[in-house]
Amino acid sequence: MSASTRSRAALFDLDGTLLDTAPDLAAALNVLLAEQGREPLALATIRPQVSTGAIAVVHTGFPEVEVGSAEFEALRLRFLDHYRAALAVHTRLFPGFEAVLETLEAHALPWGIITNKAAWLTEPLLGELGLLARAACVVSGDTLAVRKPHPQPLLLAAERISMPVADCVYVGDALRDVQAARAAGMVPLGARYGYLNASEAPDTWPVAGWLEEPGDLLPWLHLEQRAMH
Repeated sequence: MSASTRSRAALFDLDGTLLDTAPDLAAALNVLLAEQGREPLALATIRPQVSTGAIAVVHTGFPEVEVGSAEFEALRLRFLDHYRAALAVHTRLFPGFEAVLETLEAHALPWGIITNKAAWLTEPLLGELGLLARAACVVSGDTLAVRKPHPQPLLLAAERISMPVADCVYVGDALRDVQAARAAGMVPLGARYGYLNASEAPDTWPVAGWLEEPGDLLPWLHLEQRAMH
């Protein structure tokens, strides 16, 4: 598929696509591990699990605890408490994304976020980074009764920015992002720089294209990068 001549809005997954959140999520897991008398894990071990969510991250640290058990749920909630207490210590936009967002804003093209992260984490995080007021829409994992890969969160985002779905690109770093974009009728783009998990065989995903870095998005919107001041 070639770049759509109609793409006039950009929507993003959060963790591993717009924001490099892995360092803070890894730190929260390592605090939990220390509480439980365990050795810390390397960031490289935790990073590929981040886009799959808190369950996958906690399971990485406690692989012998059955997911869904009362013990696991207690660990998950404790992990989220630690994460909420230090949401944006190391979290930043991926390198190059500030220039991309500035370019979109300079051309009055709306951009927004659709994430499976719960709003009680998403909104404070975006607020701390100065992004909440800039985003044209934010759809969190608990905004609706369904989450990605269901297309409804993406359809809601398009409605909120008053844009036809066919005019939107959706960028993500997980298979469910691509599936949701396809089902919604948006242009699905993969973030190669994100938290790709090799076990998901990303080269088989039905993407329209891959972004090796954030700036690779702009040709899909027929824009050139605006120089930062």
